[in-house]
Amino acid sequence: MSAKQHWILPEGIEEVLPEQAARFEAMRRMLLDLYASWGYELVMPPTIDFIESLLTGTGHDLDLQTFKLVDQLSGRTLGIRADMTPQVARIDAHQLQREVPTRLCYIGTVLHTRPESIGDSRSPLQVGAELYGHGGVESEVEIIALMLQTFAAMEIDDIYLDLGNVDIYRGLAKQAGLSKEIESQLFEMLQRKAVTEINSLLDTLDIDDNMKAMLSGLSSLNGDTAVFEQARALLSDADSHVKQAVDYLEKTAELMQQKFGDIKVNFDLAELHGYHYKTGVVFAAFVPQLGQAIARGGRYDDIGKIFGRARAATGFSTDLKILNRLSNKQFAAAEKIFAPADNDPALQKKIAALRAAGRVVVEQLPGQQADAGAMACDKSLCLVDGQWVVKD
Repeated sequence: MSAKQHWILPEGIEEVLPEQAARFEAMRRMLLDLYASWGYELVMPPTIDFIESLLTGTGHDLDLQTFKLVDQLSGRTLGIRADMTPQVARIDAHQLQREVPTRLCYIGTVLHTRPESIGDSRSPLQVGAELYGHGGVESEVEIIALMLQTFAAMEIDDIYLDLGNVDIYRGLAKQAGLSKEIESQLFEMLQRKAVTEINSLLDTLDIDDNMKAMLSGLSSLNGDTAVFEQARALLSDADSHVKQAVDYLEKTAELMQQKFGDIKVNFDLAELHGYHYKTGVVFAAFVPQLGQAIARGGRYDDIGKIFGRARAATGFSTDLKILNRLSNKQFAAAEKIFAPADNDPALQKKIAALRAAGRVVVEQLPGQQADAGAMACDKSLCLVDGQWVVKD
């Protein structure tokens, strides 16, 4: 690389310049204050961690997205976090060890080996919230409500939700006795709703016709709340675990209707995002102008097991950079006061007092030609009748 190219950044990695950085910081403070008002405590997991801690429960879902390196002190493999959820689960399970429900939130940069979609950043600014220690539908609905409140605070409109329950497919796969290989193949086809491929695969399996019909029909079970009756008809021969998963999703829908009223929701019983570590209801939020989810979440009760304590858990996360692209929120720029280059003790005392009061004061440097306007200052400190006063 020539000297002229030293400024080039890796693909998908960005610098944040002052104006944008100030906007991100205002968003960060606003959201953390919002979460604190709901009782969510801020935690700060490390940027780098042992690889087994970062990938616990998530398996290959995050393995290919995680940068890896060798620790020169221990010789063990380290990873740069691609998702903070496993680390926050460790904080709850191992560090805090509370018996009561625990609400935690976080924000920070994560790093991906590849962008999620074309044009996406490889260094998302992940923000999210997790609720540990409660296994009822009320937990799901609280987390979804907080996610919706996040969008409202950012003035992002026209949100619609996709909800599913991974335990429906997991229970059917277990009932059918599918091998891990076949389960994974069918999972991938269900994600694409590739009905022809699904039926071709099922035809090769030695399972009864009712089981094939249930697995094949799963891809068509999506829509409004009417889908639950359709599901009960299709899954009448399913075992109790599958039927309980359908009931749980419907109870979640009923409570959401009570709390949110006319929120747009699509129920997709073949929605399996995070299938390899989620353990129940999963959800995603979308807006019409973007062809990808702007936030995802769900239940993952087993994620803390490797840390010695598997507690009920549900949460959501999003990328502040994506929210910023969609946000209509305006933040007032801080007013700047220009102070002339002068060693007058009274001026220095006035500057200190203004800064202590939260005002921004930019001091002129000796020999500097730029005036208040050139320094993007709205006001100036001027000497009037022996007193330093702020003037436009």
